[in-house]
Amino acid sequence: MPDSRELLAKIRTVPDFPKQGIMFRDITTLLKDGPAFARAVDLLAERYRESRVEKVLGVESRGFILGAPLALRLGAGFVPIRKPGKLPAPVAREEYKLEYGTDAIEIHRDALRPGERVLLHDDLLATGGTMAAACRLVQALGGTVVGISFLIELSFLKGRAKLVPYEVFSLLQYLSE
Repeated sequence: MPDSRELLAKIRTVPDFPKQGIMFRDITTLLKDGPAFARAVDLLAERYRESRVEKVLGVESRGFILGAPLALRLGAGFVPIRKPGKLPAPVAREEYKLEYGTDAIEIHRDALRPGERVLLHDDLLATGGTMAAACRLVQALGGTVVGISFLIELSFLKGRAKLVPYEVFSLLQYLSE
């Protein structure tokens, strides 16, 4: 079974994608390795096994990839958080700031019951804006955030600061670009 150092070695770095100066962390090289993929899900699930998670919310789109099997491992339901216009029933919407402009995410209004225990998951923590918006959506629907998990954290971007006061866990960290 791979440990976290071996999992980190499975991540491919693609320079200058999607634009010049960005070092893209490509998780597809980890996902195509069955034992590594399973180990990543298992390690995330171990962290939250005693948290009584009722729903795992995965942020579009790479958050779905690990979020759904994580929900299965925890015996929880899975709820997608999507970009605008992708969900068919009434939604709650939250906008957040980008470097240039704004974006938004949405969740079905009936996705959570008041007080339901929620684990939010995405593949990567960079600046934290999208996940902070996801936390606001959970609060608006009356859910309780019991944790926020990521496969990868770009620690040097300090996105964790936008997620205070929540417990944040990242399986793999990049300390510098």
